[in-house]
Amino acid sequence: MDPEQTLRHAMDLLLKHDFDGFARMWAEDAVMEFPFAPADAPGRLEGGAVVAAYMRDYPNHIDLQAIPYLEIHRTETPGRVVAEMRATGRVVGTGEPYEMSYIAVIDIEDGRFVRYRDYWNPLKMPDSMRGAA
Repeated sequence: MDPEQTLRHAMDLLLKHDFDGFARMWAEDAVMEFPFAPADAPGRLEGGAVVAAYMRDYPNHIDLQAIPYLEIHRTETPGRVVAEMRATGRVVGTGEPYEMSYIAVIDIEDGRFVRYRDYWNPLKMPDSMRGAA
């Protein structure tokens, strides 16, 4: 798969709530960064297993139902894409709607994420989730 197909496959896994499959999309030495993370949340995760552990609780907080917008931009850097996306669903603990826009800069090698910089806005996080992210 090329980087765009790899990212689309990963989003499909998330929508199917296949978090084990999503976890396998990460290289052993992968890095996930959150440049705008609030002070009480991690700004950087190192290692595919660490990313998988971080994502394990995601379905306990967010019932992801759709990614109604996904635009993937190719770059001049081999294996790198920039994705603009919007995710919708429900906050599990309260049932309130969840909607978040993201921009991510993603490096992919051999069909696996090696670096994922997730530029999401923590100010848009539902109040019921603060401290759970």
